[in-house]
Amino acid sequence: MATKPTNSQVHQPKVDLERVEWLTRELIIAIGEDPDREALIGTPDRVARHWRDFIEYDAGKTETLFASVEADQMIVVSGLRVWSLCEHHMLPFWCDISIGYIPDKHVLGLSKFARIAHKFAHRLQIQEQLVQQIADEISEITGSSDVAVTASGVHLCMVMRGIKTQGDFRSSIMRGAFRENQETRKEFFDLVQK
Repeated sequence: MATKPTNSQVHQPKVDLERVEWLTRELIIAIGEDPDREALIGTPDRVARHWRDFIEYDAGKTETLFASVEADQMIVVSGLRVWSLCEHHMLPFWCDISIGYIPDKHVLGLSKFARIAHKFAHRLQIQEQLVQQIADEISEITGSSDVAVTASGVHLCMVMRGIKTQGDFRSSIMRGAFRENQETRKEFFDLVQK
Protein backbone atom coordinates (compact mmCIF):
# COMPACT_ATOMS: atom_id res chain seq x y z
CA MET A 1 0.00 0.00 0.00
CA ALA A 2 1.48 3.35 -1.04
CA THR A 3 1.84 5.97 1.65
CA LYS A 4 0.67 9.52 1.13
CA PRO A 5 3.64 11.90 0.83
CA THR A 6 4.00 14.38 3.67
CA ASN A 7 3.67 18.08 2.94
CA SER A 8 7.45 18.42 2.97
CA GLN A 9 7.81 15.61 0.39
CA VAL A 10 5.36 17.00 -2.17
CA HIS A 11 6.97 17.39 -5.63
CA GLN A 12 8.01 20.92 -6.44
CA PRO A 13 7.01 21.77 -10.03
CA LYS A 14 9.50 23.35 -12.42
CA VAL A 15 8.59 26.11 -14.83
CA ASP A 16 9.44 25.74 -18.51
CA LEU A 17 10.70 29.30 -19.06
CA GLU A 18 10.88 29.11 -22.86
CA ARG A 19 7.36 27.75 -23.14
CA VAL A 20 5.89 30.32 -20.75
CA GLU A 21 7.66 33.07 -22.66
CA TRP A 22 6.26 31.77 -25.98
CA LEU A 23 2.75 31.38 -24.51
CA THR A 24 2.87 34.92 -23.12
CA ARG A 25 3.83 36.25 -26.54
CA GLU A 26 0.92 34.29 -28.05
CA LEU A 27 -1.44 35.69 -25.39
CA ILE A 28 -0.35 39.24 -26.21
CA ILE A 29 -1.19 38.57 -29.86
CA ALA A 30 -4.49 36.85 -28.96
CA ILE A 31 -5.72 39.91 -27.02
CA GLY A 32 -5.01 42.16 -29.98
CA GLU A 33 -1.70 43.67 -28.88
CA ASP A 34 1.62 43.77 -30.69
CA PRO A 35 4.36 41.88 -28.80
CA ASP A 36 6.96 43.80 -30.81
CA ARG A 37 5.67 47.16 -29.57
CA GLU A 38 8.51 48.82 -27.64
CA ALA A 39 6.82 48.65 -24.22
CA LEU A 40 5.94 44.95 -24.67
CA ILE A 41 9.19 43.61 -26.10
CA GLY A 42 10.52 42.35 -22.75
CA THR A 43 7.13 41.37 -21.31
CA PRO A 44 7.16 37.65 -22.25
CA ASP A 45 10.56 37.22 -20.60
CA ARG A 46 9.49 39.14 -17.46
CA VAL A 47 6.28 37.11 -17.17
CA ALA A 48 8.16 33.80 -17.55
CA ARG A 49 10.70 34.80 -14.88
CA HIS A 50 7.87 35.89 -12.57
CA TRP A 51 6.20 32.47 -12.90
CA ARG A 52 9.52 30.73 -12.24
CA ASP A 53 10.23 32.84 -9.16
CA PHE A 54 6.70 32.34 -7.83
CA ILE A 55 6.26 28.62 -8.50
CA GLU A 56 9.82 27.52 -7.74
CA TYR A 57 9.98 29.55 -4.51
CA ASP A 58 12.09 27.77 -1.90
CA ALA A 59 10.88 28.34 1.65
CA GLY A 60 14.06 26.80 3.04
CA LYS A 61 14.15 24.56 6.08
CA THR A 62 10.87 24.49 8.00
CA GLU A 63 11.58 21.74 10.53
CA THR A 64 13.74 23.59 13.10
CA LEU A 65 12.56 22.61 16.59
CA PHE A 66 13.84 23.63 20.02
CA ALA A 67 13.33 21.97 23.38
CA SER A 68 10.17 23.29 24.98
CA VAL A 69 10.07 24.91 28.37
CA GLU A 70 8.06 22.84 30.82
CA ALA A 71 5.01 25.06 30.82
CA ASP A 72 1.46 24.87 29.60
CA GLN A 73 1.35 27.66 27.04
CA MET A 74 -0.09 28.66 23.74
CA ILE A 75 2.16 30.02 21.02
CA VAL A 76 0.60 32.45 18.55
CA VAL A 77 2.10 34.17 15.51
CA SER A 78 -0.11 36.61 13.63
CA GLY A 79 0.08 39.18 10.86
CA LEU A 80 1.88 36.93 8.37
CA ARG A 81 0.92 38.30 4.94
CA VAL A 82 1.32 35.94 1.99
CA TRP A 83 0.42 36.26 -1.69
CA SER A 84 -0.94 33.46 -3.81
CA LEU A 85 -2.77 32.88 -7.08
CA CYS A 86 -6.37 31.71 -7.28
CA GLU A 87 -6.42 28.34 -9.01
CA HIS A 88 -9.77 29.14 -10.63
CA HIS A 89 -8.80 32.41 -12.38
CA MET A 90 -5.02 32.64 -11.86
CA LEU A 91 -5.50 36.07 -10.29
CA PRO A 92 -3.66 37.15 -7.13
CA PHE A 93 -4.98 37.07 -3.61
CA TRP A 94 -3.35 37.88 -0.34
CA CYS A 95 -4.02 36.54 3.12
CA ASP A 96 -3.09 37.66 6.58
CA ILE A 97 -2.36 34.42 8.43
CA SER A 98 -2.45 33.71 12.15
CA ILE A 99 -1.15 30.45 13.58
CA GLY A 100 -1.50 29.08 17.09
CA TYR A 101 -0.45 25.80 18.65
CA ILE A 102 0.16 24.23 22.02
CA PRO A 103 3.60 22.59 22.02
CA ASP A 104 4.16 19.09 23.29
CA LYS A 105 7.91 18.55 23.76
CA HIS A 106 9.33 21.01 21.22
CA VAL A 107 8.69 24.50 19.93
CA LEU A 108 9.00 25.54 16.32
CA GLY A 109 11.58 28.19 15.39
CA LEU A 110 9.86 31.55 14.96
CA SER A 111 10.81 32.20 11.32
CA LYS A 112 9.47 28.77 10.36
CA PHE A 113 5.86 29.94 10.66
CA ALA A 114 6.36 32.44 7.83
CA ARG A 115 8.36 29.90 5.80
CA ILE A 116 5.54 27.36 6.10
CA ALA A 117 2.87 29.91 5.14
CA HIS A 118 4.88 31.01 2.07
CA LYS A 119 5.67 27.42 1.11
CA PHE A 120 1.98 26.70 0.52
CA ALA A 121 1.06 30.14 -0.85
CA HIS A 122 3.52 29.88 -3.75
CA ARG A 123 1.32 27.77 -6.01
CA LEU A 124 -2.09 27.87 -7.62
CA GLN A 125 -4.23 27.77 -4.51
CA ILE A 126 -7.51 28.38 -2.73
CA GLN A 127 -7.63 29.94 0.72
CA GLU A 128 -9.48 27.05 2.35
CA GLN A 129 -6.78 24.62 1.24
CA LEU A 130 -4.00 27.04 2.24
CA VAL A 131 -5.06 27.10 5.92
CA GLN A 132 -5.49 23.30 5.86
CA GLN A 133 -1.97 22.75 4.47
CA ILE A 134 -0.40 25.14 6.98
CA ALA A 135 -2.16 23.38 9.87
CA ASP A 136 -1.10 19.96 8.54
CA GLU A 137 2.55 21.05 8.33
CA ILE A 138 2.58 22.60 11.83
CA SER A 139 1.09 19.37 13.27
CA GLU A 140 3.47 17.17 11.27
CA ILE A 141 6.59 19.06 12.35
CA THR A 142 5.73 19.74 16.00
CA GLY A 143 3.77 16.57 16.74
CA SER A 144 1.05 18.72 18.32
CA SER A 145 -2.59 17.98 17.59
CA ASP A 146 -3.58 21.35 19.09
CA VAL A 147 -3.29 23.70 16.12
CA ALA A 148 -5.27 26.71 14.90
CA VAL A 149 -4.81 28.61 11.63
CA THR A 150 -6.87 31.56 10.42
CA ALA A 151 -6.66 33.56 7.21
CA SER A 152 -8.27 36.81 6.16
CA GLY A 153 -7.89 37.30 2.44
CA VAL A 154 -8.66 39.70 -0.38
CA HIS A 155 -9.13 37.96 -3.73
CA LEU A 156 -8.73 39.92 -6.95
CA CYS A 157 -10.86 37.34 -8.80
CA MET A 158 -13.77 38.84 -6.83
CA VAL A 159 -12.56 42.44 -6.75
CA MET A 160 -11.64 42.96 -10.43
CA ARG A 161 -13.95 40.52 -12.24
CA GLY A 162 -17.40 39.01 -11.72
CA ILE A 163 -19.14 40.89 -8.90
CA LYS A 164 -16.31 43.48 -8.76
CA THR A 165 -16.71 44.03 -5.03
CA GLN A 166 -14.11 44.31 -2.28
CA GLY A 167 -14.62 41.85 0.55
CA ASP A 168 -12.60 40.08 3.22
CA PHE A 169 -12.77 36.30 3.05
CA ARG A 170 -12.05 34.57 6.35
CA SER A 171 -11.35 30.92 6.95
CA SER A 172 -10.06 28.90 9.88
CA ILE A 173 -8.96 25.47 10.96
CA MET A 174 -9.34 24.57 14.65
CA ARG A 175 -7.90 21.27 15.87
CA GLY A 176 -7.55 19.55 19.22
CA ALA A 177 -7.96 21.89 22.18
CA PHE A 178 -8.78 24.79 19.84
CA ARG A 179 -11.86 22.94 18.58
CA GLU A 180 -12.80 21.13 21.79
CA ASN A 181 -12.27 23.87 24.38
CA GLN A 182 -14.10 27.17 24.05
CA GLU A 183 -11.72 28.94 26.47
CA THR A 184 -8.66 27.86 24.46
CA ARG A 185 -10.30 29.04 21.23
CA LYS A 186 -11.25 32.38 22.88
CA GLU A 187 -7.68 32.86 24.17
CA PHE A 188 -6.34 32.28 20.65
CA PHE A 189 -8.73 34.79 19.07
CA ASP A 190 -8.04 37.33 21.83
CA LEU A 191 -4.29 37.05 21.18
CA VAL A 192 -4.77 37.32 17.41
CA GLN A 193 -6.81 40.53 17.81
CA LYS A 194 -4.07 42.34 19.81
